[in-house]
Amino acid sequence: MGPIQIIAGILLILACLVIILVVLIQDSKDQGMTSAITGSSNDSFYGKNSGNTREARVANFTRVAAFIFFAATLAVNIIAIYVK
Repeated sequence: MGPIQIIAGILLILACLVIILVVLIQDSKDQGMTSAITGSSNDSFYGKNSGNTREARVANFTRVAAFIFFAATLAVNIIAIYVK
């Protein structure tokens, strides 16, 4: 195992831990079925400006961590194929 594989493996493990922690931090969205049954609308000031909230930042961070995880997984596999 070369140093590049070790660094990529550590990055992969860190990305896994970050994804797990960020997903656990996110709030659950239980209003979907309630809104469907009661017919209530989720169009509110909070709903329209949800891009500025903490939940939006956490969701964006989750996407970034998932992309890093995906890229690190590809990198580790490509390095394992070509470096022997």
